[in-house]
Amino acid sequence: MTILTIGDVSRQSGLSEPTLRYYEEVGLIGPIARDEGSGHRRYDERDLDDAQILACLRGMGVGIEDMRTYQANRALGHAAAGEQRDLLLRHAARVEQEIETLRVHLDYLQFKAALWDARDRGDSTDEAEAALRVTAIVPKLQESIR
Repeated sequence: MTILTIGDVSRQSGLSEPTLRYYEEVGLIGPIARDEGSGHRRYDERDLDDAQILACLRGMGVGIEDMRTYQANRALGHAAAGEQRDLLLRHAARVEQEIETLRVHLDYLQFKAALWDARDRGDSTDEAEAALRVTAIVPKLQESIR
């Protein structure tokens, strides 16, 4: 069995040491074994696996409560498969909405850049077309930033 320090787990999971301590404090990982002499945390492969999963969830914007639910459902295995699916699909829908919002922002920026490019080139036809695209997307942009 491999024994890992908090620094090892931090490097391999991408979570900071304070975050690992916090996740242990709130019950997302652990309890983590301690070295009898120093009292330092000693992680095993299962703890590292938990930390890596939590890092992925955190990176996708999953909050602490849903992480807690996810971890509890992992412990239940097949009995909680439906709940796990629903939790993940709920977050997938949120990410899809964020992507849609970012697409509107990207389109606006590209349309505005095209407008300024046409002005820079002195191309009034392209400028008029770009202005129409900007005007058309402004309502979507305004809705996305509310």
